Amino acid sequence: MREETGRPATEAGMTAETEEPAAAGAFPRAFRAELTRLFRLRRDVRHFREDPVPPALLDRCLGAFASAPSVGLSEPWRILSVASPEARQKALANFTASNRAALAGYSGEKARLYASLKLSGMREAPVQLAVFCDETTAKGAGLGATTMPEMRRYSVVAGIMAFWLMARAKGLGVGWVSILDPERLARDLAVDENWRLVAYLCIGWPKAWEERPELEKVGWEERNPALARPITR
Repeated sequence: MREETGRPATEAGMTAETEEPAAAGAFPRAFRAELTRLFRLRRDVRHFREDPVPPALLDRCLGAFASAPSVGLSEPWRILSVASPEARQKALANFTASNRAALAGYSGEKARLYASLKLSGMREAPVQLAVFCDETTAKGAGLGATTMPEMRRYSVVAGIMAFWLMARAKGLGVGWVSILDPERLARDLAVDENWRLVAYLCIGWPKAWEERPELEKVGWEERNPALARPITR
């Protein structure tokens, strides 16, 4: 993996550290700097090599789910490996149809730009995972989810982010495919009727590490650091 210097953290919406008192329990300054760099250089990868991912390495990355926060300690993530040619073909057909429908919703320059984007690594990624939320899990006894049941799905997202950062730290790329019909995918993968799709993840070795998100590079959208600032009431 090539060394990246990238942009200053402040350009990516992250405040550069200044000298500050050491708080009890704080990690060393060098670790904090590398953690900031990890956040800044995480990428949504679409271009993969087809080299296999060692199972032990994938298992270590998946172990990050066990350290992720979850409402009521419910751990509602359910992770399905999409490995068979039949299952992958169904998932790819789902994406192709959904992507075609999404393109039809744009016009003019936006449609041209959308059509030029590679929005899935499903043809190349050696590892593909469908991550679901168990909406009726008994684990956690409903604590924190009675008034806000969507917290279970947010917990799954927290687990995915922990996995994503662990994978990036080990040189693996992750791409989150959301242009899918979730109900069709659930049927095709024959999952429990109470599971709801949260993410379809493509995982593997990137062809290259980019310093800027592709959507920024092509002019689709830009980051706005101001959106990270709280609104005071």
